[in-house]
Amino acid sequence: MARDARGGRPATPRPRVQVVALVVAGVFLLIGILGYIPGITTDYGELTFAGHHSDAKLLGLFQVSILHNAVHLLFGLVGLVLARSVAGARLFLAGGGAIYLALWLYGLAIEAVDEDGGANILPVNSADNWLHLALGFGMLALGLLLSNQAGTGGRLDTPIDRP
Repeated sequence: MARDARGGRPATPRPRVQVVALVVAGVFLLIGILGYIPGITTDYGELTFAGHHSDAKLLGLFQVSILHNAVHLLFGLVGLVLARSVAGARLFLAGGGAIYLALWLYGLAIEAVDEDGGANILPVNSADNWLHLALGFGMLALGLLLSNQAGTGGRLDTPIDRP
């Protein structure tokens, strides 16, 4: 029988929520790294630390800056750490989804008020906004729906007073 890395209890497959959190965290790390690679990031010479003046675009579509790429890297690292437990994976996915929905609202507010204003520090453009909306709902759904039985010993909707 297969044992875990420490030679202790038998190894069991990770719950789906942890596997998905690891994959999502890995994607964020990859995106953060790709944001620093010329060619994959167009107009790389225009990459600035922060702000709307950065004209560099990941895949020619998503406006990025050094700060924006660093946030993706940090988010991915946090995800890798949190994915070590079911509760952490749920927090990363659901909490990260909520953060991305807030970032979507931030992007909409920036576009409505003044896209070239000082508040656009990340920077975000229209393509980023739609991506943040999709990421927000996707991560939130994955965090809430994938882990219904993981770590609970049963269904979450089973009443306490009935078997």
